Amino acid sequence: MMSQESGSDQGRRVRWVTTTQNDAWVEQEPVAFGPMTGMPNVFLDPDQPQQRIDGIGGCFNELGWDALALLGAPDRQAILDDFFGPGVGLNLSLCRMPVGANDFSRDWYSYDEVDDDFDLEHFSIDHDRETLIPFIEAARERQPKLRLWASPWSPPVWMKRNGHYACALPSPFMAADNGLRPDQVALEGTDNFKIEDAYLDAYARYFGKFIDAYAAEGIDIEMVMPQNEFNSPQVFPSCTWTPQGLAAFVAKLGPEMDARGVRVFLGTQERPHDEQVEHVLADPEAGRYIKGAGFQWAGKGSIGAIHHAHPDLELYQTEQECGDGRNDWRFCRYAWTLMRHFFGHGVTSYAYWNLALLEGGVSRWGWAQNSLVVVDPDARTYRFTHEYHLLKHLSHFLQPDAVRIATFSWTGHENQLAFRNPDGSLVVVIHNDMAEPMTLSFFLNGEFLTPTLPADSFSTFVIDPA
Repeated sequence: MMSQESGSDQGRRVRWVTTTQNDAWVEQEPVAFGPMTGMPNVFLDPDQPQQRIDGIGGCFNELGWDALALLGAPDRQAILDDFFGPGVGLNLSLCRMPVGANDFSRDWYSYDEVDDDFDLEHFSIDHDRETLIPFIEAARERQPKLRLWASPWSPPVWMKRNGHYACALPSPFMAADNGLRPDQVALEGTDNFKIEDAYLDAYARYFGKFIDAYAAEGIDIEMVMPQNEFNSPQVFPSCTWTPQGLAAFVAKLGPEMDARGVRVFLGTQERPHDEQVEHVLADPEAGRYIKGAGFQWAGKGSIGAIHHAHPDLELYQTEQECGDGRNDWRFCRYAWTLMRHFFGHGVTSYAYWNLALLEGGVSRWGWAQNSLVVVDPDARTYRFTHEYHLLKHLSHFLQPDAVRIATFSWTGHENQLAFRNPDGSLVVVIHNDMAEPMTLSFFLNGEFLTPTLPADSFSTFVIDPA
């Protein structure tokens, strides 16, 4: 490691934390600023603010709560403290939850499965009292300012044309049977929801009852998206919509949410087709209710065009791609490219997916996925994964209302993200993807910071205000 000190920054030390495949969250000796010695590799420009960061989070899922429940109370409390306790670990502050079942629920359910119950007399969130409500309450005990948004994976089955929670037949990659018949398969590019006024009205009121029921539990939900991955016919809870169908629904949903002070975002978009988003935004009835948009998976291919066309539209990254349950270093490196892509295209929020899962991470529908914490069900022990430490490199240091700042390089070093906190401190996260140590020079206000990054590592530098 190399460091120099000079000028007004003499003595100002910079905190430095590194993570490699074999050594996570290592506090390195602080580095210090020094004089300019040549062409810098990376320019940090706090005077070019980009987007404000609304929050970092994950999703509350039933199987995550079940995994944590296998641990002894001290271990479970330590994990929850780390996830949500301010200044402890991840500092999670803006999280997602499902409206009814998702692919990491124990099984299928909705809040009203009584056929043709248009008055929603049988609506109930009682199912959530075993899992989602205690999970959220445990988080809010540690972070009272925790914010929530929600989306459904499937409407009640009586509102769907195929009369089933799923849209696709069991996959050879997912062994679990979902009971769907071949004649019930729903195709991408079709409306599996019944696009009729009676059903649209009832579903909008269903959202309203969901918001009200959770509010009665003391849990406020500030934003909803109408459908998770509206293009995707899945073997688990899902529902396909066309942009025209979504626009018809948002026109009904908007007034229900407005009456409750809840925002509506369009999403989640998981196709590289910005014209689908544009269609709903342009609809005269639906567009006026859309306050933002959410993108995940292949939606990363459309976010750039939407951000360019609508620079004032708030954008969320809504679900990090989930891996394969191996939680390996290879996928952690890939996850970093996703973070750079989404933040680089203007998102104000970044959401990890599964907070905790059992070893192997297999869902009720047979899909193995990654998580921040892995629980061994036999030994009743847990471990933090590589992606936990990667997310911590960012979320641990960001303060509420941090702002991404511009960075640029004339020498091809474009593997970093930088942020300015409200107190004036800077947070710089960088990946050395080389198989050998790499010395870099950061230029800031006329001076250099010149650390030598470990091989194949993530580093965070926290630069206090001058």
